[in-house]
Amino acid sequence: MVSEVKTVSGRGIPLVGNDIDTDRIIPARYLKAVTFDGLGEGAFIDDRTALKGEHAFDQPQYQGANILIVNRNFGCGSSREHAPQAIAKWGIEALIGESFAEIFFGNCVAMGIPCVTADAVTIKQLQDLVAANPQATVTVNLETRRVQIADYTAPVAIGEGTRSTFISGTWDACGQLVANADQVRVTAAKLPYVGWGNLAAS
Repeated sequence: MVSEVKTVSGRGIPLVGNDIDTDRIIPARYLKAVTFDGLGEGAFIDDRTALKGEHAFDQPQYQGANILIVNRNFGCGSSREHAPQAIAKWGIEALIGESFAEIFFGNCVAMGIPCVTADAVTIKQLQDLVAANPQATVTVNLETRRVQIADYTAPVAIGEGTRSTFISGTWDACGQLVANADQVRVTAAKLPYVGWGNLAAS
């Protein structure tokens, strides 16, 4: 199934700091958008403006990176889905952190973006390795629950239920509906209220 997510490989980008909330990830003024298109340009825009090019998302060595390495309680604050959408539109396909806010984590899962955790010492080591060698390949392996950068490997954690949905591809609710469209139609045909709805609509 195309929705299976077993490993994510690419380059890393370290974003140091605890309690980075969703308003910092994508400011509230971007919530007026009708679609999520273009949100990547607004990711961390206020922090990036304040840091005048020194933010990790603006530094040339991290352009094209797809694995974000963060610290504690990332994605806290409001429940806006625009936050993981902005990160995804920027190009992030997986996150490694000390911990994630629950709703942010759930929104990432619904989008097919795994968020794995590790202790503070491991996270600092990963961030330091990427900072020292931004071109190094970073691999997050959900099957083995390990992350690798060059010769360094470390264990990461992810709940078994969440892990199995990624590996099997069942995280993709819409994809599941499309793949089982025939069964959905058969079941719908047996439901009297679906027929009433059709009659009412006609």
